[in-house]
Amino acid sequence: MKDDYSDMIGLPHHVSDHHPQMPLQNRAAQFMPFAALTGYGDAVRETARITDRKLELTEDELRVLDERLAELRPLLPQRPVVTFVYFQPDARKDGGAYLTRTGTVKKIDDYGRRVFLEDGSIIPMDDMAEIELM
Repeated sequence: MKDDYSDMIGLPHHVSDHHPQMPLQNRAAQFMPFAALTGYGDAVRETARITDRKLELTEDELRVLDERLAELRPLLPQRPVVTFVYFQPDARKDGGAYLTRTGTVKKIDDYGRRVFLEDGSIIPMDDMAEIELM
């Protein structure tokens, strides 16, 4: 018995008469990496995502916001353009982000404590941090 396989090296490659060859794409799939922990990477990224916490406004800051809203009410028929900075809670974890939105004010709902913009945005009054009249 020979150890160098020299008796087999010159033989042609065997092709089965009964079984079709596997397509190259399927053969390649056998060697693709396997993710045993499906979704683990997404969970790690979500945990690492940084959120801000909502800041509590002082009495003076709240008074300034109320004054700005009072200035805004008589201007509603002229469709004033206003910039709001407000806190948007995160849907997936504690905290959220401060967003800035500029738009034309359509309506102020004092009962529901919301400001409606013409683009369909709704800004909760309780989450406002700044109001700037343009």
